[in-house]
Amino acid sequence: MRKEIGIIFILLSIVALLGGLFFGSVCAFQFVFPDFFELLPFFKNRPLHVSFVVSWIFLSAVGGIYYYLPKYCELSLFSRKMAVIHIWFFVITGILIIGSYLFGKFGGREYWEFPAILAIPIFISWLLFGINYFKTVVKKVGQWPVYLWMWATGICFFLFTFTEAYLWIFPYFRDNLILDLTVQWKAYGALVGSWNMLVYGTAIFVMERVKGDGGVAKSKLAFLMYFLGLFNLMFGWAHHIYIVPTAPWIRYLSYAVSMTELLILAKIMWDWKSSLKEAKKDFYFLPYRFLVASEIWIFLNIVLAILISIPAINIYTHGTHITVAHAMGSTIGINTMILLSSVLFIISDVTKYEFSKKEKKTIRIGFWITNVSLLIFWLCLILAGAEKGKLTIENQLPFQVIMEKINPYLVSFAIAGLGVFIGLLLTTALPLLTIINYLRKK
Repeated sequence: MRKEIGIIFILLSIVALLGGLFFGSVCAFQFVFPDFFELLPFFKNRPLHVSFVVSWIFLSAVGGIYYYLPKYCELSLFSRKMAVIHIWFFVITGILIIGSYLFGKFGGREYWEFPAILAIPIFISWLLFGINYFKTVVKKVGQWPVYLWMWATGICFFLFTFTEAYLWIFPYFRDNLILDLTVQWKAYGALVGSWNMLVYGTAIFVMERVKGDGGVAKSKLAFLMYFLGLFNLMFGWAHHIYIVPTAPWIRYLSYAVSMTELLILAKIMWDWKSSLKEAKKDFYFLPYRFLVASEIWIFLNIVLAILISIPAINIYTHGTHITVAHAMGSTIGINTMILLSSVLFIISDVTKYEFSKKEKKTIRIGFWITNVSLLIFWLCLILAGAEKGKLTIENQLPFQVIMEKINPYLVSFAIAGLGVFIGLLLTTALPLLTIINYLRKK
């Protein structure tokens, strides 16, 4: 029964992904056409979209960890009961969160806009997951592969940053505007770093399995990348607060840390040719295909991240659609491509089902529709943000006039977003049905 724990998380994650894409598509059209789908207004759709997408990231990463530890790391799970409780906590809390949004009951901030009381079961479920993880991996003797360290770091920092994100409930933070903004943006910036640790650890694990090379996860380069990522997680968040009147050294440190990402960029460029050669050989293998896509999106998004971390550029881009482009490039282009690679690997490994040529063709079509649409989606946001920044800072036009001028970019963005939804629906429909059929037979 050890397999079912991970696969149930994967099943829920695909449902969450499709839910997030649906509500996101509706949001995009509502942003351009305010009267679109009035049955579920934008202020309800947006938090539904965000919550489903965040759930997709965490569920698929956690499901992979629950599956990989006993199957490939040869570590029997400390407590299967804790994992089952984790699932139930997630499902029940998720239903309550969806219900609170549908009935217009809010009370939180950014990623956690639901009533603050619902943060308690989320924290408890992650605490159970953390205990289960560390009690399991502590049995691992010898040098740990880097992904075990990444998953451990992601769990610890999630618990820390999730707690930090709720400091606003205390008057000491809430009543000081600058302190409140600083802590809030710091918490959410580092929170993204925590889930990146889970996702990138998963990427290294899948690459190791696809290549059959156990040395990848124990190399000096892998650990260098880990510590660089940890450094960015702990300090790189400060580029979010350039416009907040905090101590100047925070901004200088943030800028320096953000620039360390040039090391990652240099590494990607160094391996670029060899990666393309390898892609020609293994591109038919579905998990590898999505890893290659994530590598391309890492390259594109790091270029964008470095540019918007430069203070002179950040003045123009902060709070514009370029920030959204960076977030979407990371969430869909990098994280989702990596996690889909893991999901496809697990489904094939668990069910032993071999997709037919026709089914593989459908998934490949979905793959290309997704990535082409995402590129158009991403570029439209960048163009809209650049135009908005210029018109705001240099021309100082009224907000309504600016939005009218960038409207063509936003319409294209909404249409491209629908393309992303269709592409990922084609990509995930058959894997989802495969899981359901497998569980029914069990």
